Amino acid sequence: MTGRLEPFEPSNKGKVSVYVCGPTVYDYSHIGHARTYVSFDVIVRYLEYKGYKVTYVVNITNIDDKIVARAKETNEDPLALSKRFEQAFFEDMKEFNLRPADFYPRVSDHIQDIVIMTEGLIEKGVAYVTDGDVYFDVTKIQDFGKLSHQNLDQMMAGARVEIDRKKRSPHDFALWKRSDKGEPGWDSPWGKGRPGWHMECSAMSMKYLGPQLDIHGGAKDLIFPHHENEIVQSESYTGKKPFVKYWIHTGFLTIDGQKMSKSLGNFITIRDLLKKHSAESFRLFVLSTHYRRPVDFSDEGLTQAEATLERIYETRDRLKNLIKSNACRESKGEERLLEEMAEAKEKFLMGMENDFNSAIALASFHELIRLGNRVVDLKPSKRVSEVALATINELGAIFGLFQREKEQLAVSDEVKALIEERDRARKRRDWKKADEIRERLRKMGISLRDSPDGTAIVVEG
Repeated sequence: MTGRLEPFEPSNKGKVSVYVCGPTVYDYSHIGHARTYVSFDVIVRYLEYKGYKVTYVVNITNIDDKIVARAKETNEDPLALSKRFEQAFFEDMKEFNLRPADFYPRVSDHIQDIVIMTEGLIEKGVAYVTDGDVYFDVTKIQDFGKLSHQNLDQMMAGARVEIDRKKRSPHDFALWKRSDKGEPGWDSPWGKGRPGWHMECSAMSMKYLGPQLDIHGGAKDLIFPHHENEIVQSESYTGKKPFVKYWIHTGFLTIDGQKMSKSLGNFITIRDLLKKHSAESFRLFVLSTHYRRPVDFSDEGLTQAEATLERIYETRDRLKNLIKSNACRESKGEERLLEEMAEAKEKFLMGMENDFNSAIALASFHELIRLGNRVVDLKPSKRVSEVALATINELGAIFGLFQREKEQLAVSDEVKALIEERDRARKRRDWKKADEIRERLRKMGISLRDSPDGTAIVVEG
């Protein structure tokens, strides 16, 4: 709101309320969604690391115009369609090892809360009824536009704001929409209808977190009109300001410098992503950029992240093996190593304290990995090795790493087919063919490590 860094002071000492706008479940989630939810996952993890008790809410928009339109295309019941894609959303998010939200409220389960709030806004004189629809009258609000730093005269009707002759002003927005014949609807004082998109978040956030929130966020494109509208309807209803103390918005994700779009043929769903790359490498990739900045996706960037992740795991495994062995001994330079690890940890935490700057923190984490390898090479006392491993695990957990044992990295069907073909060539002792395939894979950034237990895949940097 202020456009500058502010000290973080939650309304209730030791407790933090966080509300993040969730998906509209009419299609499969894309990698832009993943960028946002990974970013907030790390923010919530860090707050909990700092000792705060966090209540985290992510809503599910399971009824709105896009869902109704898609259901007509597929000849499905809108709620059945949204249920199907909601389940897909949860399956996708599980792949990224996200800390589950404490509540995932659905719009269809909170119709009465939305109706009550809409009635309250009409009573307060800031909303009006016209032909079964209810609109918020933005001309009654003096500070409308304060989040996007616009005034009413500068504004155009934004995305997802219908231009309707029934409105008193083109900037007014729907709190309740009359349902047409054949569309889903719920009973209300104004007839059968469904909630306006903006209204659901105000009603549900208040239901679970109260009238004022510590942190509210989502992707940058929600600032206007969605979050702007949330502010005016919430503050008008409760009479309490501010509705939100700290607004957090993630930057856009582009594909090779272009906006992701189905029309451009560069639209990547999470399921498409996971056919070629691991979810954990995507986490590492997006965390290398501050959450507010745009991040440019490319296969090359993900391949590099895979290689970096492999090195991190290798360092961790080397430390574990060193601790299990009897090779540890007192060595000169141990105290300096401990000091350097403490300094790297401090820089990591300083990065996270600076507006959750994961890019700074990740640079310090890489320094810690480098120190971990120095520990293995030096083979110092067991105490030093255990500190190195514990520090890597501790900070890695903030990033959501190391939650499961090391798994074979995700590879495409093409790579799997080439590996199978190479295995058949080796079995018939066609070493020339096997070497040709190995070289072809190497040029694709994939190297193979053969052992009596089978072939391991290593994604190279």
